[in-house]
Amino acid sequence: MFKVLSTIGFLGMAGGVVGLFATSSLLSPSPLAVAPQAAAVLLMAWARSTLGRRSFHFAANPTEGGLVSAGPYRCLRHPIYSAACLFTAAGAVAHGSWFAAVLCGLVLGGALVRLWCEEKLLAAHYPQFSAYAAKTWRMIPYVF
Repeated sequence: MFKVLSTIGFLGMAGGVVGLFATSSLLSPSPLAVAPQAAAVLLMAWARSTLGRRSFHFAANPTEGGLVSAGPYRCLRHPIYSAACLFTAAGAVAHGSWFAAVLCGLVLGGALVRLWCEEKLLAAHYPQFSAYAAKTWRMIPYVF
């Protein structure tokens, strides 16, 4: 069930990003949007490089090799989702349309569904996950 829901979450995120791109609401020349988007790209690259050779799965699927708690994962349990949401939110806000806001909400909603599923699967796969979760934030330090 969690793998199916996580796939739906991924499709929601992807649909939101594609929709923002198709409506030219993903990128903005405004420095107020470019700065957080650049930070999001750096966070995503850092998180991805920390994961190393672990592959991406459409469905949430804990991989072998231990729980990753280095790099940005020291503070955030889901830095890639944080980066995706920051990137799309900056683009949507810069364009200021209600449709861009809806598409950004689709990305955020998909990320929340996916991280909820991942955390359930990680807790079942890694006994140390609950201790790790107790000392890290999900997506936004000091908020969530």
